[in-house]
Amino acid sequence: MGRIAAPFGIKGWVKVQSFSDDPGTLMDLDSWRIGRGDKHTVFHVDTVQDHSNTLVAKLDGIDDRDAAFALRGQEISIQRSRLPPPADDEFYWSELIGLKVVNREGAVLGTVSSLMETGAHDLLVIEGTREHLIPFVAAFVGKVDVAGGVIEVDWGEDY
Repeated sequence: MGRIAAPFGIKGWVKVQSFSDDPGTLMDLDSWRIGRGDKHTVFHVDTVQDHSNTLVAKLDGIDDRDAAFALRGQEISIQRSRLPPPADDEFYWSELIGLKVVNREGAVLGTVSSLMETGAHDLLVIEGTREHLIPFVAAFVGKVDVAGGVIEVDWGEDY
């Protein structure tokens, strides 16, 4: 969802970099999971405010600049169960990672290893016998079957 960018002031506030298209998503949550890798701590969000194209937040128990500095660079996440269900033909990126990618001729191109955000559109990063970067748009991506673990694409093996 985002990361703690830096301390903000001397009373334990933190500056937050949101990874969401709508930074307000973080503002609607009463607690955040903050950490790195497998180590996360849940913090109650006392206050969060929009501040010059970024967010600043006061977290429960973080009361001075040193405590805020210790959180710098850590990721902000929430439990998947707290997210709203995606709309039709929308997916959370985490749902797509690991899915098998097959083209219309039935050739397996590989699996989705990650997604990349570009200015124009998102790209599926496919790892197989070679790497493919496939624009995640209707012109190239057909059926996405999360439950079945397969994405069908209109993409050649040699593209």
